[in-house]
Amino acid sequence: MAQEQTTTATADYANPDVLVETDWVAAHLDDPAIRIVESDEDVLLYEIGHIPGAVKIDWHTDQQDPITRDFIDRAGFERLMSARGIANDTTVVFYGDRNNWYAAYTYWLFKMYGHRDCRIMNGGRAKWEAEGRPLTREAPQYPPTEYRAREADESLRAFRDQVLEHMRAGRPIVDVRSPEEYRGEVIHMANYPRRARSAAATSPAPAASPGPPPPTRTAPSRARRSCARSIRARGSPPTSRSSPTAASASAARTPGSC
Repeated sequence: MAQEQTTTATADYANPDVLVETDWVAAHLDDPAIRIVESDEDVLLYEIGHIPGAVKIDWHTDQQDPITRDFIDRAGFERLMSARGIANDTTVVFYGDRNNWYAAYTYWLFKMYGHRDCRIMNGGRAKWEAEGRPLTREAPQYPPTEYRAREADESLRAFRDQVLEHMRAGRPIVDVRSPEEYRGEVIHMANYPRRARSAAATSPAPAASPGPPPPTRTAPSRARRSCARSIRARGSPPTSRSSPTAASASAARTPGSC
């Protein structure tokens, strides 16, 4: 019986179609059973323009506990799902900037609380924009749901003491950062604003498997938060099919240029 329960629980997390293409997303924009979620490292991008019907989940204000340095708890996750109109049986599609960096981070959080059908849009925001697909500034409103999450599956996390024990046992550790980060030459991903390299290092003897680094928890600056509030207050009309220009995006992120 115990074996059967384990097998069922594992199958419940399974999703054979995790990666979906932009064509698939475009064909399901009006599907009420699907909720598109934008989760960006740059917290202003959603207000500049997003996929029609997409809701925003902010990695800093929505996913982090406001008091303790941890993720929101089960009750907080349920409130977030209800506010975004996401039900237990909703198919959720994530996308974002920087190679879906925080979109994948949000996908993981959903899985930790047991949401079954989660997808990631291949290519993220950059691919959608490059294909000239529609963007809007209109934030959708969905009826609240009565979402019921599972207890957090802590087996999907690795805590410090677990990592230390793993290392001492001589077991492999995979470092998913870029080769330059792995070698300690830089402490930022490719094409990312430069930071000091005083703390550049790796854990003892990890294997390299290049990819985006784990998300940080640095809060947006006061100027960026003020700019975001100004953009929301303006209530700008929806954009055309063309994506926002680099100049307009840069201006929106420059203090005093809102």
